[in-house]
Amino acid sequence: MKILITGGNNAKTLKLMKAFPTHFILLADYGDVPGIVAENYAFTTLGMLNQDSIAHILLNFCITEAIDCIIPLHQYEVEPMAKSAVLFNEYGIQVLTPPADSISNYLFLEKNTFKNFAVFIEGECIFASGGEIFIKQDHELNGVFGYNDPSDDLKLFTI
Repeated sequence: MKILITGGNNAKTLKLMKAFPTHFILLADYGDVPGIVAENYAFTTLGMLNQDSIAHILLNFCITEAIDCIIPLHQYEVEPMAKSAVLFNEYGIQVLTPPADSISNYLFLEKNTFKNFAVFIEGECIFASGGEIFIKQDHELNGVFGYNDPSDDLKLFTI
């Protein structure tokens, strides 16, 4: 599986690679990005940032690069991507965000400083950096969520 993670220029993004050891990870960001290619990951640019057409830029990129799954990490990408998830699914691209109608429940308006993160796919936790075991959650829990303690309310891990 080929996974696109946006925000590739941010060090917090590199932590997510631990969650997908058997997949190829494409770390991408807007503007200048170092051109590094390794066996299991690569860095690339998404071109110039245009917040008015985020979903279009990312869909075009995903189709061109044969991406199977996208994890949008920039705060300004999350809502447009959640609203466009059905379109991405039509092209066989899974968008890891909660549904658009409940996305506000998972946004953290301040700068997040979470110690840990967990990756959920349709309510099932596939990785938790703190080693916790989360029981099956509501199917809308989809994406990367930050937390400090396992009892915390999970909020989207964004940069």
